[in-house]
Amino acid sequence: MTLDNTSKGIFLTMIAMTMFAMQDSLIKYIFEKSSLYEIFLSRYVVAAILMFGYLKLRNIHVNLKTQYPYLTFLRVMFHFIAFSAFFISLTYMPLATANALFFSCPFFVSMFATFFLKEFIGIRRWLAIAFGFTGVLIVLNPNFSDFDYKSLLPVMSAFFYAASMTITKYTSDKDNIYTQMFYFYLIAITLCVILFFIMGSGQYYNFEQDPSIQFIFREWFTELEYTWKFLLFFGFAASIAFVCIFSAYIIASPSVVSLFEYSLIIMSMIPGYFLFSEIPSSRTLLGVSFIIGAGLYIYLREKIREQYIATETPVRR
Repeated sequence: MTLDNTSKGIFLTMIAMTMFAMQDSLIKYIFEKSSLYEIFLSRYVVAAILMFGYLKLRNIHVNLKTQYPYLTFLRVMFHFIAFSAFFISLTYMPLATANALFFSCPFFVSMFATFFLKEFIGIRRWLAIAFGFTGVLIVLNPNFSDFDYKSLLPVMSAFFYAASMTITKYTSDKDNIYTQMFYFYLIAITLCVILFFIMGSGQYYNFEQDPSIQFIFREWFTELEYTWKFLLFFGFAASIAFVCIFSAYIIASPSVVSLFEYSLIIMSMIPGYFLFSEIPSSRTLLGVSFIIGAGLYIYLREKIREQYIATETPVRR
C-alpha cells in the first residue's frame, strides 16, 4: 500500500514527536548525574556531525555567507535560552505539563508575526490566543502568595523559541535552511565551549543548591561511564526528529502536520507515568484542552485564510 503525502507527513511527524518525548523523559531521568550544558554540547556536536555528514553524502552545497549576521546570532541565542529554560523545567515539572505549557508557542508566534512581520491577525485568532493563555493560567494555577515562579519556565521557553522562529522566518528570504543550520550549530557549539571554560569544572556547584540549580552548575562529564549512551542518543534523536519534522512540512500541508505535533503532549504522559509515576490532575487536563483547542483553531483559521503564520514552522526542533 502506498501512502499519500499527507499520510507520510503525519507518519514522519509522529516519529519526530516520539523522539522528542523520549529525549525529554531521558533528560529528566539523568539530570542528577549530568550537567545541562554538557547535554547541550553533546547533543549539538553529535547532531552537527550527522547532519553535515548527510549533506556531504547528498552533495548539498552550503552557502557559508549569511545576509543577517546579527539576527542570526540573536536567533541562536533565543533558541539557546528557550531550551535552557525548557530542560530546566523538566527537573521539577511533569513531562506532559512542561510540554503543554511549551505549546503556548504558536500564540507568541502569532503575536510576533503581527508586530514584527506585519502579518494580519483577525479578531477570531486574537480571541483564540486569549483562550489559549487562559489554558496556560489554568495549568499554572497561580496563587500569588506562594506561587513558584519556576513554573513559568516552559512559558518563557515558548516565548524565546517563538522569537527565534520569527527571526528564522524573517531571514529565510536570503538565508536558506542549510545556511541557517550551519550557523546554528557553529554558534551553539561555540557558546557551549565558552560555558565549559566558565563553569565546566563545577566551581559554582553547591550541594545545598536546589536540584534545578545543581543541574546548571554541576561539573561536566563526571558520570560519563553512565551518561555517554544517553548523550549520544540525544544527538541521534535531535537529528532524526529534525529530518522527520522538516520533511513532513515539505511533503504535507503545514496545517495538517501542525495538528499532529500536539501528540507530543499525549506521548509525554506515557514515560511520565511509567518512569516517574506522573498522573496529570483534572485541572492540568482542562488547561491542556484549552491550549490544544486554541492552537487547533488558530491552525484551522490559517488554513481557511491560506495565511500560514503559526503553522509554517515546527513547534519543536
